[in-house]
Amino acid sequence: MTHSWSNSPPAAAAAAALVVAVALAAFSGGCNAGTTSAFVRKAQKAVDMPLDSDVFRVPPGYNAPQQVHITQGDHDGSAMIVSWVTPDEPGSSLVFYGTSENHLKFSAKGKVYRYKYYNYTSGYIHHCTIRKLEHDTTYYYAVGVGHTLRKFWFKTSPKVGPDVPYTFGLIGDLGQSFDSNSTLTHYQSNPTKGQTVLFVGDLSYADNYPYHDNVRWDTWGRFTERSAAFQPWIWTAGNHELDFEPDIGETVPFKPYKHRYHVPYRASGSTSPFWYSIKRASAYIIVLASYSAYGKYTPQYTWLEAELPKVNRIETPWLIVLMHSPWYNSYNYHYMEGESMRVMYEKWFVDYKVDVVFAGHVHAYERSERISNIAYKIVNGACDPVPDQSAPVYITIGDGGNQEGLANNMTEPQPKYSAFREASFGHAMFDIKNRTHAYYAWHRNQDGHAVEADKMWFNNRYWNLKEES
Repeated sequence: MTHSWSNSPPAAAAAAALVVAVALAAFSGGCNAGTTSAFVRKAQKAVDMPLDSDVFRVPPGYNAPQQVHITQGDHDGSAMIVSWVTPDEPGSSLVFYGTSENHLKFSAKGKVYRYKYYNYTSGYIHHCTIRKLEHDTTYYYAVGVGHTLRKFWFKTSPKVGPDVPYTFGLIGDLGQSFDSNSTLTHYQSNPTKGQTVLFVGDLSYADNYPYHDNVRWDTWGRFTERSAAFQPWIWTAGNHELDFEPDIGETVPFKPYKHRYHVPYRASGSTSPFWYSIKRASAYIIVLASYSAYGKYTPQYTWLEAELPKVNRIETPWLIVLMHSPWYNSYNYHYMEGESMRVMYEKWFVDYKVDVVFAGHVHAYERSERISNIAYKIVNGACDPVPDQSAPVYITIGDGGNQEGLANNMTEPQPKYSAFREASFGHAMFDIKNRTHAYYAWHRNQDGHAVEADKMWFNNRYWNLKEES
């Protein structure tokens, strides 16, 4: 909120008194320590782009590959999963690749999948893992046959190491509205140039249509191809991926998502594609599932309990966690939905000094202070979050632009753990410089490509346990 004060002595005195009161409140532990952005986005409905939009265009030619996307294919970044759809018949499952655009001398063969969902039958979904790739190398690849052969390229990550610089883009809850298109365009135009997208869940929002119209999965795949075919997107499952549908007398969750978006979960010892880990450059990334069982002795719990001690902060200093439902959220949307998961896992995050947790679900932006709420023991009354320099920063980035619109109803007063919040669509960048420092910036869609609406220098929790400003 902004105020306009007159120059008269009474108004000046009132202003001074207010400043003192606010300062005293903050000093004494008042709740208004953070910033609620003064920027107010123009009120307008988020509308899905029509099916004949250019961004959904089908590639020319019979059975031409479409919806091409890639993700990391193993634990350390020396493999890539290439995925695509052929609409009319299986065609070829081969991927041709090489380091020369005009000489694709290697090939790998994938597998084909298909599924039915109500009255929808999918195209032929191909997944092919290319292995034994050289690090920090540009590869060209092609899918399809004959006149429908389509060529793309990607650059593999540098070899894992403590001082390897690397830039991650952050997008969540994207959907396929006009605002979604602005977000993806804004991300691709950002001069910082993200090398990999960390996607925190809720992809197509096809489930918002009657019978969860899976045609909207196809359009979303074609929409995101312009980025996802050229750099890996690291996938997190959200609630809109649940897609419950009766199948042979039982309810099958995550059916379209599981068929379309493969991840290398077995490489980290996981038994499910919804929780897994990868190493990329100087970062260790753990993906958790907000909508799979996570209580004590569940497969996700036992996996995470065994996974965190494996993280070698000398090799990968930056420990990043992705999930969909945020643990700390000061909006009146999805308020405290992540609380039971927080109770289960937050102490581990503090003990292992997680640097940052990215989540989605709430269609707005928020960044927390470093706080924890692990001291409470039923009888001690210590039930408020407290500053904790071993705790992660929690960032909600569920502001991709989907048709459900923005979450603009905030809790008041702003809790002191909330450092910055704003109801706008956008994306973020996490730019790792070395083992001690990373630069983070959030970009709202309404601004120029280089404008940073929120920013922060991160001090690594393992190598540089200092308070950030």
